[in-house]
Amino acid sequence: MEPRAGEDGRIAARPGTPTGSVEPGLQRIAGAGTEALLYVPAGYSPGTPAPLVLALHGAGGTAQHGLDPLHGLVDDRGFVLLAVGSAARTWDVIAGGFGADVRAIDSALAGVFSRVAVDPERIVASGFSDGASYALSLGLTNGDLFKRIVAFSPGFMAPGTPHGVPRVFVSHGTHDSVLRIDACSRRLVPRLRHARYPVEYREFDGGHTIPPQIALDAARWMTE
Repeated sequence: MEPRAGEDGRIAARPGTPTGSVEPGLQRIAGAGTEALLYVPAGYSPGTPAPLVLALHGAGGTAQHGLDPLHGLVDDRGFVLLAVGSAARTWDVIAGGFGADVRAIDSALAGVFSRVAVDPERIVASGFSDGASYALSLGLTNGDLFKRIVAFSPGFMAPGTPHGVPRVFVSHGTHDSVLRIDACSRRLVPRLRHARYPVEYREFDGGHTIPPQIALDAARWMTE
């Protein structure tokens, strides 16, 4: 039996020449199959392809929660934000395997690429907590699309067949009581480095959160 679309974790959508247009600001993306929000910075120009960040929320969150960590940092740096909500309380791979959420993200990305000029060399998968675990899993599986991955306080990674060699930014609080650093990032980062992924790793004195300075460092890293 042929696997259903999305079960291998692969995303088909790719940036190209948009056939539609988009206005700056926050808007909903129709047809993704779940909640999807797009934020286009004020300085966006269709003549200059923009960086794009896929922003993924933590367990129990919404698309808006995915936007929140980076929303205040995008206008000065010119990157577009896309946030997609999970079909269930958390992401499909955490519940057992890739599927519905990959299809929703693929659909949302296709909608964005049809309206927004996106730089194919600056597409990022980013997330917090379960969203960070999903960003790593989906990002490594689609490293030919996502050239960078940002994982704020990830718990694990479960990629399918890896593609490409994306650069990775990981942050984690040393006092995180939700996803403890010793069991999570301090194991994940050596695995990533052993697999020869370039990793920027930041530990900070704090809990299960994204401090403003860490968010700023990640935004700078994404656009450097």
